[in-house]
Amino acid sequence: MTPTLRTERLLLEPYVPGDEDDFVALFQDTRVSRWMGDGPSTESADRALFGRIFSKVYRQGLFDVWAVRRDGHLVGHAEIKPTDVGGFEIIYALAPTAWGSGLGTELAQSIVAHGFDALGLTEVYATVAAPNEASLALLRRIGFEHVRDVEEEDDGTTRVLVRRRSTSG
Repeated sequence: MTPTLRTERLLLEPYVPGDEDDFVALFQDTRVSRWMGDGPSTESADRALFGRIFSKVYRQGLFDVWAVRRDGHLVGHAEIKPTDVGGFEIIYALAPTAWGSGLGTELAQSIVAHGFDALGLTEVYATVAAPNEASLALLRRIGFEHVRDVEEEDDGTTRVLVRRRSTSG
């Protein structure tokens, strides 16, 4: 079961059915969705994705998925999940109204800490579209290192980054 996490300014908790419209609005905002997965999708596809969080991810306990709230309002989405090639990957998105205030750093650090502390991981991955300089800079600031590039079928490039758990301490 996805646990509730708290940071200084954010609450990460499992979605509830009433979050559907806010979830869809977040994913329909092309400033956000252009960096997510294969990019923007239809409203019906985003509603189906929201449904699968309950019918598949939560029901089967596949991985942790959070609604990210600030002051009671949904301002983002976060996940930590197994990758196709081994390891775990963090995924996060914030609404543009939450950009530029350090919330992305706070959010990413909390997911990484959950991976290391609660899940016992020794490394955590992130994949970022090469043009997404804001996310790449954020991840570098919190200790992620570039591992390799993946050339996508659409001629885009995805950067694969990793953060390893510190053994000192």
